[in-house]
Amino acid sequence: MSYRVTVRRGSQVSHEDYETLNQALAAVEREARGDRRAVEALGRTYEPEELVAARIELKGASKRAGVDVRGDGSLVAWTGRIRRTPLEGEALRALRQSVSVEP
Repeated sequence: MSYRVTVRRGSQVSHEDYETLNQALAAVEREARGDRRAVEALGRTYEPEELVAARIELKGASKRAGVDVRGDGSLVAWTGRIRRTPLEGEALRALRQSVSVEP
């Protein structure tokens, strides 16, 4: 079983494959360290906490989950493919619990 971690930062997309879930989760945690900055677009200044600076997605074993890194460095964990369902609690721990528990 392999796991793929996809990182989207603006128009840049990268993919990495990992053999174990622990390796993939460690990569998600490394990538979740984002930068903090305000961005001006469409004549409006968006504060860092209003933006998703990066989306990090983990796929494998018929699971799809990830973390959105806000511009202020805060994290929002989510699960699901089409409808994103936010996970409660500290983001990286919630993500780890959601993908580690077998249904």
